Amino acid sequence: MRAEDVRKVGVIGCGLMGSGIAEVCARAGVTVVYLEPTDELVDAGRHRIETSTLRAIEREKLTEAERDAVLERISGTTELSDLADVDLVIEAATEDQQTKLSLFRSLGEVIRPEIVLASNTSSIPIADLGAATSRPERVMGMHFFNPVPVMGLIELVKAITTADETVEFGRAWGVRLGKTTVESRDRAGFIVNMLLIPYLNSAVRLLEEGFATREDIDTAIHLGLNHPMGPLRLIDLIGVDTTMFVANVLYEEFKEPLYSPPPLLKRMVTAGHLGRKTGRGFYEYDA
Repeated sequence: MRAEDVRKVGVIGCGLMGSGIAEVCARAGVTVVYLEPTDELVDAGRHRIETSTLRAIEREKLTEAERDAVLERISGTTELSDLADVDLVIEAATEDQQTKLSLFRSLGEVIRPEIVLASNTSSIPIADLGAATSRPERVMGMHFFNPVPVMGLIELVKAITTADETVEFGRAWGVRLGKTTVESRDRAGFIVNMLLIPYLNSAVRLLEEGFATREDIDTAIHLGLNHPMGPLRLIDLIGVDTTMFVANVLYEEFKEPLYSPPPLLKRMVTAGHLGRKTGRGFYEYDA
């Protein structure tokens, strides 16, 4: 299967990342079917896509006619069998290794053997996911960034079992989506999170120690380094729970203290203060 021949994409999960991936694929002109375990989650995913494409109209990135066409190309399902005829699978389920392994086992049984199975994981080894299938050479990482319709990067992750042709497919697919691709080795964190997580953890520790206020930490980075937002607002955007999970995976792999999530991050997850998606993290947000 060549990237230019892809006509239908299956997206596993339609949360924050999956809905964005489904949208950019549909905006590239392909049909998309996304999978969620319940009808309620299917509806929630559809709502995210409708809201995002409406914002795109407001920002003059889409016309109303283009939005209608995009939405017409996207459908949701609770049945894995509805993905049997897709030409590419991009998994964007919850960042839990056992969940992903189970999904890849099931996908390997339903999806045509020549089809690439890609994972949007930000930390889980691609070799592990490939080993759960009968086609490890066609399994790769395809790590998008939030918000997917806006961010221009995809990290392509090549496991020791991934074929060179699969990576070339990923590069060509990135071109179809209008994204820039970079290639990373298959180890926890890949490129971006290997550098990002110690930085985010350090910001949390500064706040935790009372070294500076949340506003001053974020303002210092925003204006001093010309970042679009400070680290604490960025954690809220990523998700406090997701940040902690990735930090835990990195720490387990490398045993480097800089990767270990600070206690404050753990307490926030326990309290359900997960950032923008729950209305409260380091800052408060409208529902």
